[in-house]
Amino acid sequence: MKIVKSLLLLIALGIGSIMLVIYSGIIDVAADEPHSDLVYWVLEKARDNAIEKSAQTIEVPDLSDPELLLTGATDYEFMCSSCHLKTGQSNSDLSIGLYPSPPNLTIKNEEHESHSHGDDLQTARENFWVIKHGIKASGMPAWGKTHDDQRIWAMVAFIKELPTLTPEQYQILTAVD
Repeated sequence: MKIVKSLLLLIALGIGSIMLVIYSGIIDVAADEPHSDLVYWVLEKARDNAIEKSAQTIEVPDLSDPELLLTGATDYEFMCSSCHLKTGQSNSDLSIGLYPSPPNLTIKNEEHESHSHGDDLQTARENFWVIKHGIKASGMPAWGKTHDDQRIWAMVAFIKELPTLTPEQYQILTAVD
C-alpha cells in the first residue's frame, strides 16, 4: 500500500509540475528563437520516425509521366515555392521566418536521403505522406484536404526532378498559359 501511495504522489507531482509549466508561460513559443538542442533533436526524431512509419505501405505510382511533372510544377509554384523555394533561390521571406526552417527542395538533401536509406520509393512515399497530411506546428499544411491523390503524386513527381532543374527549366515548367 505504501508503494501505491508513493506512486500516486509521484504522479500527482508530475502532473502538477507539467501544469505549472503549461500555465506559467515560461515556454518560449516564438518562431525566431530556436529550441534547445535536446528539444529539437526529440522533435526531429519523432517527426522523421512518424513519417517513415506512416509512409511505409503507400503504393507509389509511375512518376515518369510528363503530364504529372507539368501538373506538379504548376502546383509547386503556387503552393510550395514561397517556403521550399524556386531553383536558384537560397531563401524567401517565408523560409527565413519559419521555424523549423522548411527544407530547400531545389537542392538534393543528403540528410533526408540517408534517413530514408537512399530509397527513391521510400522518399516518394514520405513526400506523398507529408504533402497529403502536413506536419503539425511547422507551417506545412495538409494538402490532402483540398487536393486528390493524383495531384499530390504530381507534386511528388515534380519535387523528385526539382534539384536537377536549371532556373530556366523551372521557369518554363511552372509558367501558366
